[in-house]
Amino acid sequence: MSTIFGSSIGRKLLMSLSGLFLVTFLIVHLSINLLLLIPDGGQMFNVAANFMAMPLIKFGLQPVLALGFIVHIIYAAVLTAQNNKARGSAKYASGNNTTDVMWASKNMFVLGLTVLAFLLVHLIDYWVPLQITHGAASITIDGVEMHNAYALVNAAFADLWRVALYVVGSLGLTIHLTHGFWSAFQTLGLSNNIWRKRWSVIGIAFAWIVGLAFSMIAILQYVLFQ
Repeated sequence: MSTIFGSSIGRKLLMSLSGLFLVTFLIVHLSINLLLLIPDGGQMFNVAANFMAMPLIKFGLQPVLALGFIVHIIYAAVLTAQNNKARGSAKYASGNNTTDVMWASKNMFVLGLTVLAFLLVHLIDYWVPLQITHGAASITIDGVEMHNAYALVNAAFADLWRVALYVVGSLGLTIHLTHGFWSAFQTLGLSNNIWRKRWSVIGIAFAWIVGLAFSMIAILQYVLFQ
């Protein structure tokens, strides 16, 4: 098993599996964030956000999610280093003149670092005060006391620079996904000449839907809910 995942194919396989796992997390995360747009004072969002902080989620699924990020990041760095070493000086000769390769595919590591930087800011702004320092205010909904996650998010999106940062981070994620989504299915052997085109179209559509949705949540919070 260690030999399999120590090979180039094995590393790409782990990259693909961890990437698709993180895509699943994105869908859940976006579903919860869309509740921010319901004009109910943040009640539904608070209930959903606090459900994600339950012990089963916090000590069960969150460590698995963190492991998924770590595996994805480490193997991205390893594969990038190996590819650069294998190409040697040829990469400088070709540069960005390779017209048959998507720009995103040639810059996945840089895009990944952009997403990682945004993720760290996101964790510091929301996850740390909600689940580590417990610095968020409390609110009672239907007799249950919980963290007022909505107030925390709403206060953050009152700053235009933070909204802009969120939009930039979301667009970086979008471009990263335009290549990563279909590439994962190709690595898993679920792609051929026909399905590669289909996965590419599906991946681009999915990436832009996710990126624009996250961006619009931030913008509408700033415009409508302040």
